[in-house]
Amino acid sequence: MSNLLRRVLLVTLLGVLLYGLFVVYTGVHEMGASLAQFRGGAFWLALALASFNYLLRFGKWQYYLARLDIRGIPAIDSLLVFLSGFVLTITPGKVGEVFKSAVLAKTHGVAVERTASIVIADRLTDVIGIVVLILVGSATFPDGRLWASLGAGAVALALVFILWQPPALWLCDRLERRRGNLSRFVPKLRHALSSLRVLARPRSLVVPALLSVLAWGAEGTALYVLLGGFGQSVSLSLAVVVYASATLAGALIPVPGGLGVVESLLREGLLGFGHVTLGAATASMILVRLATLWWAVLVGFLALLILRWRFPAALAEPPRPDAVQSGIS
Repeated sequence: MSNLLRRVLLVTLLGVLLYGLFVVYTGVHEMGASLAQFRGGAFWLALALASFNYLLRFGKWQYYLARLDIRGIPAIDSLLVFLSGFVLTITPGKVGEVFKSAVLAKTHGVAVERTASIVIADRLTDVIGIVVLILVGSATFPDGRLWASLGAGAVALALVFILWQPPALWLCDRLERRRGNLSRFVPKLRHALSSLRVLARPRSLVVPALLSVLAWGAEGTALYVLLGGFGQSVSLSLAVVVYASATLAGALIPVPGGLGVVESLLREGLLGFGHVTLGAATASMILVRLATLWWAVLVGFLALLILRWRFPAALAEPPRPDAVQSGIS
């Protein structure tokens, strides 16, 4: 097993351990009583909604590839490459999803610097979509406005840095003058920034942002469905805004997969604003994370296994960890 997969498994196991400790801390008995009354069909529907999220985000991936004039990749291969990025979902801000760029380079010869910018553009439009969801439903969840404001500010700063060239060019010049290992990556960095400017133009943001609204709205609906499975009467708008706010906080705070941050905000939002019982709030939080975060990791591993079967020679050695971390191969 490669060092990369060992690290991923280690982080995954650590996350499972944290979940176990969180369950013990919040009260096993209360959650157990709620689970005894849970309607199991709700969890399968939540999984279906999370999977719908992945399909919508795959639509974004295809859109970005087309905008960068990267064509000729069979749809099934493109889907598997996109899903393989979920292996590193448990990274701060999901930046580890640049892994799929390394996989695409290995399987179809597309240079990493051509597609690494997609990860940043994808995160930007995800944040835009989540901010829209929060603003639409913030009347029912006032605390969400704080995260919406922070998210909007982060998007604005990122767009200024991307579209206003002088700061990026200054950074590239400084790195080039330093020589050493970093300087040899500057040409590829310039290429990646050029691609990113194409994806971050206002007209290029509209379609991905709309898909993000639908995608993250689907996962918020998954939380609503799970609450219904516990017999909790919570409005759809509240469930979506609580989920969106917690997800945005997990993206903005640099912890792997938002672990701990997302769970705490989900639980406190359901308790404080939804007036959900402690057991149902804790169990819903655990189940929605299983149906979204951990399901994504499992799907990513399955996609990577299928790709290794389809491209045994290209993926005999998985993409180098240094290429994944730097976004440059």
